[in-house]
Amino acid sequence: MDYQAILEMTVAIAHEAGSIVARDFPLAALDHVGFKGEVNPVTETDRAAEDLIRSRVQDLFPEHRILAEESGGDAWDGPGPPVWLIDPLDGTNNFAHGFPHVGVSISLVDSQQPVVGVVYDPLREETFAARVGGGATLNGELIRVSDVEDLPEAFLATGFPYDRRTAADNNVERMDHFLRRSQGVRRAGAAVLDLAYVACGRFDGFWEIRLRPWDVAAGILLVQEAGGAVTDFAGGPGVLSGKQIVASNGRIHAHMLWVIRDGAQAPLPDSVDAREA
Repeated sequence: MDYQAILEMTVAIAHEAGSIVARDFPLAALDHVGFKGEVNPVTETDRAAEDLIRSRVQDLFPEHRILAEESGGDAWDGPGPPVWLIDPLDGTNNFAHGFPHVGVSISLVDSQQPVVGVVYDPLREETFAARVGGGATLNGELIRVSDVEDLPEAFLATGFPYDRRTAADNNVERMDHFLRRSQGVRRAGAAVLDLAYVACGRFDGFWEIRLRPWDVAAGILLVQEAGGAVTDFAGGPGVLSGKQIVASNGRIHAHMLWVIRDGAQAPLPDSVDAREA
């Protein structure tokens, strides 16, 4: 496949979908919001943007599979043709409340590996794009991960799962551990942008739990092509499910995994062990 040509098509599709999101922002009223769960909203804009993306992909690549957040679709992890993973509006809660931090994410996955990925922020008009082996860009300019070497100097991002009100593991304890061992942690509510920001060096690292493949596929490729590292919590490659993900500039990756593993027992910044990590 000509991944560069596919990437250019994907960017165009993301921009079209993003124009729907930008047109509808800010949402006029919360009356237009439905809920898939107590803290998991969905809007007509989500569905309209997804319908557009699905239509364009089906027209261009009728032999490919599609898995999208709102309408579901084909399996992403089984044998078969390449599959498109679509998140038409990540940050719906932000969107519904007029908080200007949302993204459109589209990725092509072949043999369970992202090969093309686009994350588009329609409110800032920022397009993050990557193809396997081709590097990562922001609005056409090459990007690289940060050069921060130590976790105590790192600026991090995370999020909380939709079942956070009831789940035994809701990521709050990990956030506390990282807050005590870094420059700061942000939770802005759009994982696709968190990953894109790691790729361009705005964040030095990101971790989260219980995401979905459409949340992470494009961002995984962006971070990898920008020179960073992406693993599960054990340091393994099984991240496309979204169940566990750690993304970083690579330099602080081992220390992030250490904090995730050891929690409150991980060294604090002023300890000898932390300086030697």
